[in-house]
Amino acid sequence: MRAILLILILAVVALIAAIATGYLDISQTREASVPEIRADDGAIRAEGGQPPAFKVERGSVELGTREADIAVPKIEVKRDKATVDVPAVEIRPVGESEKKAD
Repeated sequence: MRAILLILILAVVALIAAIATGYLDISQTREASVPEIRADDGAIRAEGGQPPAFKVERGSVELGTREADIAVPKIEVKRDKATVDVPAVEIRPVGESEKKAD
């Protein structure tokens, strides 16, 4: 239930933002009129009336690319040779470790 409420709130906010930015323009083109209601011979009758009409115009969004000059950092990597101590692991079988220890 909370998810549906959140979606409805987001939809209303999006509609308000679209109208505020000029992307969406809604104008009424026809007024509404109330139907005429009569009660004859124990029956209720409604005649006439019309719903309102609206004209909705929307803007457009175009996606594409264009060229622009921007500052781009340039990184240079220089390699030098240096002698450093690195970890070393030496594994010897059981028989060889006793021979070298003597």
